[in-house]
Amino acid sequence: MKKVLILFALVLFSFSVNAACNLEVTMINQDPYPAVPGDYVKLVFQVTGTNNPECRLVSIELLEKYPISFDPGESPIVQIVGGTYERDYSSYLIAPYKVRLDQDTLDGENKIEVRYGEGDLNESAILKSFNIEVDDVRAKFEIFIKDYDASTKTLTFEILNIAESDVEALTLEIPQQDNIKILGAKTNIVGDLDSNEYTTADFTATPMAGEIKIKVSYSDAINKRRTLEKVVVFEPEYFTLSEEGTGRAWYVYLIYIVIVGAIVYYFYNRRKKKDKRVRKQGNARLK
Repeated sequence: MKKVLILFALVLFSFSVNAACNLEVTMINQDPYPAVPGDYVKLVFQVTGTNNPECRLVSIELLEKYPISFDPGESPIVQIVGGTYERDYSSYLIAPYKVRLDQDTLDGENKIEVRYGEGDLNESAILKSFNIEVDDVRAKFEIFIKDYDASTKTLTFEILNIAESDVEALTLEIPQQDNIKILGAKTNIVGDLDSNEYTTADFTATPMAGEIKIKVSYSDAINKRRTLEKVVVFEPEYFTLSEEGTGRAWYVYLIYIVIVGAIVYYFYNRRKKKDKRVRKQGNARLK
């Protein structure tokens, strides 16, 4: 009889162990991969074991601390009642989050943490950490005015990619503004630009002294289209010499033409007079 009671107790214990709420959390997706500092990243977690009715209320919380933050109104907690199935009859909980990375997040693996368990996630909740991959694929540019030819109204910008990432489909656009009048296309397609390389872009324009705003667009290493604004300063005095030099060159050419014309006319007229004298002398001898 004693042995039967012991066996019965073991069976009950076995059932109680099997019926216990055993939860497990895994991170199943990060988008984009790698994430970019200052941008949003989507994280998806999966909680298994939620099909057990003994779990009652299952909760998971993504902790809001460096390097991630939530937008106002976004909840970090996802909950489901134990024993509840999804519409596709899956026996797990999917917890998706959209968070923003800190602007100064370092490249490489960065730790984030979740806590999960039954009820309202008190001290008995389980804490688990995961890593998200971060890589700053944003480009940084330095843009200068390289030259301005007033005779052709050609304004040349020089663009340098000072970031560690290459870019594709780089374009420069000069939006409408008071300090510059664009004559023709306001957008210049530059193309690809590798890290620490430079290129130039020409616009037909009439700039005035002061700031010129330029819209720079490009595709980064994860094929995301990005746009930023740069400001360059046009100082006409640095380009006055070339403009005046061009004007003086025309005057010099004109003077040369006048001088050469005068010399040709002088010798032509002298030759003409000489021929006339020779003809007169010849006629006099004949008489």
